[in-house]
Amino acid sequence: MTIRTKITLLFTFLVAILLLLTAFSVYYFSSVQRAASFETRLYGRSHNVAQLFTLLGDSSNAVMRKIDSSNAPFYTNKSVHIYSTSNQRYYAFDSRPSDDFTLSSEQLGHIITSGEVAFRLGDRDAFGQYEKNGNRPFVVVVAAKDTEGYLWLNNLRKILIGSWFAGTLLSMATGILFSRQLVRPITSIIKEVQNISTHNLTQRIDAGSGQDELFQLADTFNDLLDRMQESFMTQRRFISNALHELSTPLTSISSQLEVTLQKKRNEAEYQAVLASIREDVQQMRQLTKSLLEIAKTGHKGNIGLDEIRLDEVLIKTVAAVKKISPDYQVILHFDDFPEDEKDFMVFGNADLLFSAFSNVIENGCKYSTDHSSRVRLRLSGSNIQIDVVNTGNPIEAAEIEAVFQPFYRATKTSHEKGFGLGLALARRIIGIHKGHINVVLTDNSQETTFRIELPTLKSFRI
Repeated sequence: MTIRTKITLLFTFLVAILLLLTAFSVYYFSSVQRAASFETRLYGRSHNVAQLFTLLGDSSNAVMRKIDSSNAPFYTNKSVHIYSTSNQRYYAFDSRPSDDFTLSSEQLGHIITSGEVAFRLGDRDAFGQYEKNGNRPFVVVVAAKDTEGYLWLNNLRKILIGSWFAGTLLSMATGILFSRQLVRPITSIIKEVQNISTHNLTQRIDAGSGQDELFQLADTFNDLLDRMQESFMTQRRFISNALHELSTPLTSISSQLEVTLQKKRNEAEYQAVLASIREDVQQMRQLTKSLLEIAKTGHKGNIGLDEIRLDEVLIKTVAAVKKISPDYQVILHFDDFPEDEKDFMVFGNADLLFSAFSNVIENGCKYSTDHSSRVRLRLSGSNIQIDVVNTGNPIEAAEIEAVFQPFYRATKTSHEKGFGLGLALARRIIGIHKGHINVVLTDNSQETTFRIELPTLKSFRI
C-alpha cells in the first residue's frame, strides 16, 4: 500500500468518524427536543383538564368531551382520563376505542407521589398530574402519539445518513487530491534521486522555497550529495596523485636497472646504482606509510581513544623532531601552567596525535630559513591551543586551504623533498579528535603560524 493510499484512507476515516459523531449528536439532541416539546403540549392539555374538573366537577364532562373532540385532529391516538386516588375512573376520552387504557396501581401511585410525571403508555407519550382539590383529589392522565415529531425525526435521520455518505465520499475525493498534492514533492524527490549516480553527482534536488519538512529533507539530501561529491573528488584526486607519486620511484628504479644491465659495470658503479635504488625504495616506503596512515584515519571506529596528557605528547613529539636532523631547532613554550594538571587532558589517541604534531612541527623546521619552529601551548576557554610558528617562506593567502589537500605542494616549497601528505594527515587526525587546524595570518609577513585547537577532557563531561 502506497503512502498516498494510506493518507487518503486515514483522512477519509477521520472525516467519516467526525461526521458520524456530528450526525449522532444532532439526532440525539433533536430527539430530546421532540420529547420535551411534546411533553409541554401534553402538560398544557393536562392542566386545562384539571382546571375545568376542579371548577365544574362531574358537570364538566360534557364540556371537556367537546373540547377533546374538537382538538382531537391535532393529536394522534389521543386519550384523556381522570382517576380518583383509589383508581376509580371519573372521566375518559379516547380518539379510538383501541386507545383506551387502565392505569395500574403502581403507575397511579407513582403519579401521586411525584405530583407530575411523564411516562410511556405503549407506543404513546403520556403525562400524569395529581391534583389534591380539597376533599376530592384526582389524577389526570393525557396520552397521545407524536406522529409529526416522529415523522420529522425520521426525515432528519434520512437526511443525516445521506449527508454522512455524501460527506464520506466527498472527503475521499478530497483526500485523493490532498494526498496527491502532499506526495507530489516526495515523488519529485524520488525521481530526481533516481537520476543521480556516481557519474552524475552534480545534480541537486529542487528544495523549493518553503521551510517545511520536505524542504528540510531535500536540503539534507543536497548536503549529503555535496559531501559525497567532495568525497569522490578527493578520492579520485588522491588516487591519481598516489599513482603518480608511486610511479615516479618505480620508473626511476626500472630505468636504472635497465641501463645498468645493458653492460657490465665495476663495483663502484653497481654500488652507486644500488644506493640510488635504495633511496627510491625508502621514498616509496615513506609514501606508502603516509598513505596507510591517511587510510587508517578514515575509519574512526578502529581507533582506540583514551584520556591522555597533551603536554606529554607534545614534549615527546618535540624530542622526536629534533632527532630527525641536527639542524632542526624546536622551542617549546608553555603559558601559565594550570593549577589542575588535568586541564591538559584530552580524549584521543596518543600515537595519532604524535603523528599529527610531528608532521606540523617538522614542516615548520623543514621550510623555515633557520630550520626552527616555535611551539606554544596554552589554554583557551574549553580548548587547548597549540601554535606552531616558523619564519621564512610564508604561505600565500590563496594557498592556505590548498596546503591541507593530499599531495599539494606550496609554490615556494615545491623544490623541497616530500609528498604533500603531512598536513592532510594532520588535519584528518585533528578532525577525528573534534579539533581544528588552520593557518593564522599575522602582522609579520615572514611568519607562518599553524594553530591547532583541541577540546579538553572537561568539555566532554559538561
